[in-house]
Amino acid sequence: MTAGRPYAEVIGDPVAHSKSPLIHRFWLDRLGIDADYRATRVAADGLADYFARCRADPDWRGCNVTMPHKLAVLDHVADPGDLGRSIGAANTVLRQRDRLIATNTDAAGFYAPLADIDLAGAPVAVIGSGGAARAALFALSRCGIGAVTVVARNPLKAAMLLSQLGLRGDTQMLSAPLPPARLLVNASPLGMTGYDAYVPDLARLAPDGIVYDLVTDPVVTPLIAAAEELGLATIDGLEMLVGQAAVAFELFFDAPPPRDHDGELRERLLA
Repeated sequence: MTAGRPYAEVIGDPVAHSKSPLIHRFWLDRLGIDADYRATRVAADGLADYFARCRADPDWRGCNVTMPHKLAVLDHVADPGDLGRSIGAANTVLRQRDRLIATNTDAAGFYAPLADIDLAGAPVAVIGSGGAARAALFALSRCGIGAVTVVARNPLKAAMLLSQLGLRGDTQMLSAPLPPARLLVNASPLGMTGYDAYVPDLARLAPDGIVYDLVTDPVVTPLIAAAEELGLATIDGLEMLVGQAAVAFELFFDAPPPRDHDGELRERLLA
């Protein structure tokens, strides 16, 4: 097959809502790189065929992986990579010659807006037990945090996640009141367009508490809105989305993205 225009893409099911094509195309345009970034819907039973096609396509540089494939994708690559192996989930797959390598840029993207915040010994609550929660908890495990409470529909799965990442803490159902916490992270799809909202009583969060919602559609989720009404600090999902995309972009296109245009990029993402 003759090589043509290089491209990367984001895969998921659903995937039409993804803002990743806007982000990557914005950076490609600013850098004058002749390449493309697409969104491709891939069902769970189509992952094997998808990666078989990618291996045969010389223009394919790699893909970002969104729900519900962040765990399953590890079964379809030659090497889970150090981060994919450590976290147990992957959000990025790269071609290295004739091999596919999985990695995870979510952890770095998640941590970036927390880098200047002292969370040593602080109690944390994380909603969700899927791939995004794994990346968030992996990053937090490197911050010296205190006890972690994982809020999930399946407490057994959540308990296994804490054990795998070496974190001390507890699990609870979504219906239970939140425990006291300095940081609350929504790493589930709750609050996303098409999903139920999750707005627990935030009164037990610390006065200097932070609510970090990884949902990006909408950006101002019911959880973010409730936190802002209480005067709590908030971090929206665009922070992590752009941060993880920046790491992936350099892996795909061998050039760092022009982060000095972040203000304009955010305006476009919010338009």
